Amino acid sequence: MEKRKPRKTLVGRVVSDRMDRTVTVSVERLFRHPRYKKIVKKTSKVYAHDAENQCNVGDMVRVMSTRPLSKLKRWRVVEIIQRAQ
Repeated sequence: MEKRKPRKTLVGRVVSDRMDRTVTVSVERLFRHPRYKKIVKKTSKVYAHDAENQCNVGDMVRVMSTRPLSKLKRWRVVEIIQRAQ
């Protein structure tokens, strides 16, 4: 039997929780620009499944990749790392 590859995980901040059982998570990543060698910050938005509707705007969450759940949802919330103040 083949072993499954480890799933991808990302850490980001919830920017929207208006949808039912779905949150929008903003994920930042840093990389060095190939020509100018400056550290650049890039932001991506991912849609994540929040089964219990526990996340609020401003929460820091960890999301894990999963099978496609809808047209845009490919991630699910694993844990809430830090609650918003």
